[in-house]
Amino acid sequence: MTTPHAEGEPVPPTSMAVPRGSSTVLRIVLGAQLRRLREERHITLEAAGRAIRASHSKVSRMELGRVSFRVRDVADLLTLYGVTVPEDRQALLGLVERANVAGWWHNYNDVLPSWFETYVGLEESASVIRNYEVQFVPGLLQTEDYARAVVLLGYPSASEDEVERRVRLRMARQRILHAQDPPHLWAVVDEAVLRRPLGGPEVMRGQIDHILNTLELPNVTVQIVPFSVGGHAAAGGPFSILRFSQPDLPDVVYMEQLTSAVYLEKRDDVDSYLEVMERLCIEAEPVGRTRELLLELREEL
Repeated sequence: MTTPHAEGEPVPPTSMAVPRGSSTVLRIVLGAQLRRLREERHITLEAAGRAIRASHSKVSRMELGRVSFRVRDVADLLTLYGVTVPEDRQALLGLVERANVAGWWHNYNDVLPSWFETYVGLEESASVIRNYEVQFVPGLLQTEDYARAVVLLGYPSASEDEVERRVRLRMARQRILHAQDPPHLWAVVDEAVLRRPLGGPEVMRGQIDHILNTLELPNVTVQIVPFSVGGHAAAGGPFSILRFSQPDLPDVVYMEQLTSAVYLEKRDDVDSYLEVMERLCIEAEPVGRTRELLLELREEL
């Protein structure tokens, strides 16, 4: 039995609902717990930094989940924050090792930029993934041949080995759709995505067939925004919204650029993109029409 806490002592959770095995998300969860404990005790970042013989900026990065953790640092911070009950300390210290375990995607470090590595880690633990695309089929729905055409478009001078590594990474990401507890993927794609014969008509026909087959999964929804809509809500371009079952994690908006990416998690920013996504879903053809439209587009290729 856990020892009762003294009045005013912080009470961290002794049983944490840990998201599906992503070290990226575990670091964010652990960091959020440390930030909550520090703020409850009104301890400054500077004081926390002194306790672990580091700068306040390191503590800030720890709380944001942007660096790996050392057991000694977390233990010292828990002592500073008044967390002394062994069971409570272990609830958080037990996360340190798991949060530092490299994810499967680290095997692709040679072709995985750091700004996208974060997204892959978040995607791995999301409960809902919502995509809006205007140029390409979403990565989680691409065939090998289509993905290869996309990679060659972005990396025309890449070696054959590099191209295949990038394709393998994309295929590996798709395993989450078939996991025991898969996320719900809800993709909204512009009609132009499906009319652009990337890789040639045969590749595109195979790609449409793959989407049709993937629609058999109960956790996959696809909507098409037809040309007839004209201008629409997402004039700013493609974006993704990730939602998590872990309450310590806010929704994250992801927007990819040519050589970097933007991650938004402030409530006002996320709400704005959620509103745009909802409007897109209303402007798009109903879900019940997706299969019919895909078959029509396939025939026109």
